[in-house]
Amino acid sequence: MDRIEFRRVLVDEWGPPAATLVPYLNGRSLIDLAREVEMPFAEAEGHADIAGSYLGLDGVGWPSRHFLGRPEFTMRDGDTVLLGCTCGIWGCWPLIADVEVGDDTVVWSGFEQPYRDDWDHSALGSFRFDRYGYETALRATAS
Repeated sequence: MDRIEFRRVLVDEWGPPAATLVPYLNGRSLIDLAREVEMPFAEAEGHADIAGSYLGLDGVGWPSRHFLGRPEFTMRDGDTVLLGCTCGIWGCWPLIADVEVGDDTVVWSGFEQPYRDDWDHSALGSFRFDRYGYETALRATAS
């Protein structure tokens, strides 16, 4: 099983500091993981700076069910927004995925950057979490 942690990261790029939640998967930031996968596509476009240009989300800490199959921020066919844009508007440049919540597991798969259909995020793979550990990590985000 994969491990997940949600870390609060302070951001002050677009006004007063805000605590955003950034998922860490197996000890690595989802932002960094996405940047590695997106870099070849961004470089091919001549815009390496847009690879991994994400921030965590604000307002989705516990008791929100955003990461538990009832997303507050969605795109396309109901995919869950996992990361938002560096401008502070989640829908401007989001990283999305399918979040499947089962009795014993939570699975993240089908990662996408919805404004770049030709970017292939399959190298991110999928992540399978023990539901108890996953919910424990979410409960730790309560403010």
